Amino acid sequence: MNHAEKRLVIFDCDGVLVDSEPIALAVLADFLGQAGIAIDDEGVARRFLGRSLASVRETVRDEFGLEIDETFLSRMRDVLYARFRAELRPIDGIPAVIAGFAAAGIDWCVASSSQKERIELCLRATGLIDHFAPHIFSATMVARGKPAPDLFLHAAQAMGYSPQQCLVIEDSPSGIEAARAAGMQVIAFTGGSHTRFADYRAALDQLAPDVRFDDMADLLQFVVPARRPKDNPDA
Repeated sequence: MNHAEKRLVIFDCDGVLVDSEPIALAVLADFLGQAGIAIDDEGVARRFLGRSLASVRETVRDEFGLEIDETFLSRMRDVLYARFRAELRPIDGIPAVIAGFAAAGIDWCVASSSQKERIELCLRATGLIDHFAPHIFSATMVARGKPAPDLFLHAAQAMGYSPQQCLVIEDSPSGIEAARAAGMQVIAFTGGSHTRFADYRAALDQLAPDVRFDDMADLLQFVVPARRPKDNPDA
């Protein structure tokens, strides 16, 4: 198989590889509440799910008039990381999917809105780090985070692939928008425990990802040609 025929699968991290979004959104909501900003779970998810830290800070400033300073961030990060170490779990089925990619000669990497240290902490806490390091890309490496395409384009270039060769696995509207803007195929994973919100699912549907699936074991059929069922119109 020559390189032109190969594909690169770009995974988001939070909500795709690790079930971190409920923890992260709860911690953010708690700290915003302490600052006098009351937002329910669905409101937090709608505004901040899948967004980079810079985007979160901008939204909080513009919508609520609160400047998130470094002290606020440091305190929130300490609480978040402690909860990740104690509570974080991987999305079921990731090692089997990676083994399938390796057997088929398909490359993969991670491209997340989170800081690199947080991505690595999440992958270590869930036993996934050896499946992905060193191909880990963070929004801190580019000028603009999701929903801008910069991060996915950076990851593709670093891995030696054109956008047309890339398939992005995302769980958030902003991530799907970013993949579309990068000219990449994108499929939506809705197997994380944060996907119960009606507004969230409606936003995903409106963006019309190429496929939506909720069991990571099904991913191989969308990526590895030999595993695509002939009667599946989405494959």
